Amino acid sequence: MGDFDKRDREEVFSKKVRAGKRTYFFDVKATRANDYYLTITESKKRLEDGVFIKHKIFLYKEDFEKFVEGLNETVEYIKDNQEVVEKRYEFSENGFSSSEDKSDDFSY
Repeated sequence: MGDFDKRDREEVFSKKVRAGKRTYFFDVKATRANDYYLTITESKKRLEDGVFIKHKIFLYKEDFEKFVEGLNETVEYIKDNQEVVEKRYEFSENGFSSSEDKSDDFSY
């Protein structure tokens, strides 16, 4: 095994974020040319069998700016429009109900 093969298995930097039922891993790794890239992994334990399901995104430095712009725009959209969603779907003891479903008048 070469030196790169050993280093490839070790992250340059790693950040673990627990968020409810999911855990996110932000790992910085290096290419053979020693360029850093980011892997974002979502890990969630499946309740049926206890197996961890993982989804991974590889993000390279030439895409950082556009990725962050898209992420920020999407997060801002959610923040700005969350109240609209909360009004549309009211939570009750029986679960979520749509305010549009409250009408007894059905037309097809």
